[in-house]
Amino acid sequence: MSAGEIEERKRKRMLSNRESAKRSRMKKQHHLDELVNEMARFSEENDLILRQVNLITAKYLRLDTENEVMRTQVMELAGRLKFLNSILRLEEEESGMSLDIPEIPGSLLKQWTFPCSAQPILMPSSMFHC
Repeated sequence: MSAGEIEERKRKRMLSNRESAKRSRMKKQHHLDELVNEMARFSEENDLILRQVNLITAKYLRLDTENEVMRTQVMELAGRLKFLNSILRLEEEESGMSLDIPEIPGSLLKQWTFPCSAQPILMPSSMFHC
């Protein structure tokens, strides 16, 4: 092989290596762009999920408050009913007439329990951002 042929081979190899390196850089940049787009999509999804969690948590807290008010009302009404029934019993004893006085169902006086925790799980939105 002559010196010119060797130089030509070197030049071709160098060009081939440059093209290969360029393709590699382009492939790497394309992959990076895909990852950035995927990260943006995941960030949007996280924001949407966080908004949904916050809405559901707000509804849960509102319903829990309403339930607590209703529980208090049930206890107050049960107390009033007991008081009124005791008056009816006194009247029954005084008059000698038999009055049909129903008992208060025990299920009304029991505290209701829930299968889930009463404490909502609140997470800051910054937890989901990279």
